[in-house]
Amino acid sequence: MPREDVNDLLAFLAVARERSFTRAAAGLGVSQSALSHTISRLESRMGIRLLTRTTRAVSPTEAGQRLLLTVGPHFEEIDAELEALTALREKPAGTIRINAAEHSAKSVLWPKLDKFLPAYPDIKVEVTLENALTDIVAGRYDAGVRLGEQVARDMIAVRIGPDWRMAVVATPAYFARHPPPQTPHDLTGHNCINLRLATYGGFYAWEFERDGQKLNVRVDGQLAFSSSTLTLAAALSGHGLACVPEDMVQSHLAAGELVQVLEDWCPLFSGYRLYYPSRRQSSPAFALLVEALRYREQA
Repeated sequence: MPREDVNDLLAFLAVARERSFTRAAAGLGVSQSALSHTISRLESRMGIRLLTRTTRAVSPTEAGQRLLLTVGPHFEEIDAELEALTALREKPAGTIRINAAEHSAKSVLWPKLDKFLPAYPDIKVEVTLENALTDIVAGRYDAGVRLGEQVARDMIAVRIGPDWRMAVVATPAYFARHPPPQTPHDLTGHNCINLRLATYGGFYAWEFERDGQKLNVRVDGQLAFSSSTLTLAAALSGHGLACVPEDMVQSHLAAGELVQVLEDWCPLFSGYRLYYPSRRQSSPAFALLVEALRYREQA
């Protein structure tokens, strides 16, 4: 349908509904004479009269009434759908896909999502757990969560968690059988529980630092997992030493279920960041989520 036919039909609908050229012209923002010319042109093109004009009123003819009842609702549906799309753009709604490692999801992401989501029932969040530096653009993720030093420079990064460090732990019963390590080098004589991380191309090398000296120690033992949760469970069962995020073991240390060693050798990491492409167009839902996740130091 030519564009002029659409415009002319909209003009006819306005007059037929208002039953007045004056009110219809005011609503359309055109002059009465221009509107009258438009209706005449439509009637001429269709070869049938659509409106009956008198000095007091304007009313649809039988053909005009039929056109009003059949065509009018379709334009109303189009208007309603356009309004709905506009509302969707302005309303916090939609699905947000995030790629994160296990510890970041459990310690930072989930506690904040747990509080955020009930207030926004139209926002959906899908979290994929991967212990690897995934290409979030290729994976079609909206954002990722990684340590600050792991985020590429071309990404926007928002800090969402505090600094943290790893802890080397084992049960009191284990240390009753094996002397606690005094330096990272002593780990070679212990049964250590390995953590496999795809990012490192194999097992995670336990990271240590003291007095400016950095050490990455490749440990060995009977068990290896790709999950910090299972690594901790194995340590709690007395299978050896584990190197896991310190926040995961605080309650076990307080309860005397685990003993921490090499504490002065475990460095701080710079906290987790939510990162996303700089060219990403921020939706209301995504903008709200970023603010909800943003880390704010407590006074």
